Amino acid sequence: MTDARRFAPATERNREPILEVLRTWLPGAGTVLEIASGTGEHVVHFAVALPQLAFQPSDPDPANRDSIAAWITHAKVANVRMPLDLNATTSSWTLPEAPVAVLCINMIHISPWTATLGLMRNAAAVLTGGGILYLYGAFKRDGMHTAPSNVAFDESLRARDPAWGVRDLEAVLEAAAGAGLALAGITAMPANNFSVVLRRD
Repeated sequence: MTDARRFAPATERNREPILEVLRTWLPGAGTVLEIASGTGEHVVHFAVALPQLAFQPSDPDPANRDSIAAWITHAKVANVRMPLDLNATTSSWTLPEAPVAVLCINMIHISPWTATLGLMRNAAAVLTGGGILYLYGAFKRDGMHTAPSNVAFDESLRARDPAWGVRDLEAVLEAAAGAGLALAGITAMPANNFSVVLRRD
C-alpha cells in the first residue's frame, strides 16, 4: 500500500517552538482551523500535544490533503478532522463550525499577496470576538530583512514565482487591521522567523 504522507524537513525543526507559542495563546477548548496545512505534520503534532482542542486542517492541493489524511491515520489522533479544500483567496470559507483560532504557518511568503488579503478577510469573517489568527514565517521589519539568510531566501522565492516573497510585517498588519484583526503579540522565533498573533476585534 502506498504511503501518501509527505515530509517537510523544516517542520521537525520548528514544530516545538511553534507549539510553545500556541500553548500561550490558544484557548482551552474549541476548534482550531489550519489554513495551508501542507504535509499535515504540524497539525497532528499539535493535536497530540493539545488533546483538549479539535483541529480542522485544510489545503487547496489534493496531494497535500492526501498527505494530511495519511498523517492523521498514521498518528491515530482522534481530535483531527479530515482536511477541507479551502483556499485563502476564495470569497468565503464554508466550515462545519466556527473556529476559536486560525493557524497559518509558512504560507504568506509562498503565495501571492492576494492570498494574504484573503486570509485576513476570511479569518476575520469566521472568528468570533476574541478569536485569534496565528501567523508564522519570515517577515521584513520596517522594510528591511532581519538576517542575511532571509535576503537569499527572499531572492529564491521570487526566482520561483515573482508574486512570492518575504512580506513586510507592517504591510501585513495594515491588511489585518483593515479586516478587523488587531495585533496581540509578536514573538521572535529560531531561524529568523516570527510568530504573529492577531485578535478579532
